[in-house]
Amino acid sequence: MLLVVVASVLAGAIAAVSGFGIGSLLTPVLVLSLGMPTATAVAVLAVPHALATAIRFVRLRADVHQPTFRDFGVASAVGGLAGAALQSQLTSPVLTGVLSALLVMAGTTELLRRRVPLPQTSRWRLAGGMLSGLFGGLVGNQGGIRSAALLGFQLRPRQLVATATASALLVDAARVPIYFLTAAHAIHDAVHLLIVIAAGVTVGTFIGVPILGRIPESAYRRLVGALLVVLGIALFVVSRRSQ
Repeated sequence: MLLVVVASVLAGAIAAVSGFGIGSLLTPVLVLSLGMPTATAVAVLAVPHALATAIRFVRLRADVHQPTFRDFGVASAVGGLAGAALQSQLTSPVLTGVLSALLVMAGTTELLRRRVPLPQTSRWRLAGGMLSGLFGGLVGNQGGIRSAALLGFQLRPRQLVATATASALLVDAARVPIYFLTAAHAIHDAVHLLIVIAAGVTVGTFIGVPILGRIPESAYRRLVGALLVVLGIALFVVSRRSQ
């Protein structure tokens, strides 16, 4: 339980700085340390994820880049829900491997400062949002690929996190009721764990948001790049162990 508490606070803080991290960090913790089935872990984490996302949105709502959110954000949410709905039919280790490689590549370009900026047009934002959301939904890890794609649109750090958060909030608003209907028993059995995680990610969010405003943009992009590389490697390792 101590590991879960520490990981929850850390996940909330990382998500407040990068726009992703709660599901990416806590799902492996619940699966590997508590032996929880992946589907159950995802359902249990849905409520803490939505809570932390809502708090983060309230703190950063003024920084949402509206043109990007209207195109990329909404398309990302639609693509993510479509990918999640198709996950049981189309998921495969190959898809997970490709996503892992994309995350590592995106992170490496930021670390090496060899990024490829995307055109600032509605068509590119729609395409980027739909593709990143669909891919993330199929693999079950939407936050990392969403932030990786948003890095291409040259947003300032607070704009990137706020826009990613607003997009994630749309997904949470749609999926949490579904989990309450389809996994009510599992959520009820883990309600005490859910409360602990919710408290941890809330504390982490309040720690992370002020830190976000103090990170210079050049250092910020490298930090997110490093997190994407770590996420890509971790996703590949966990997927191999679960086979």
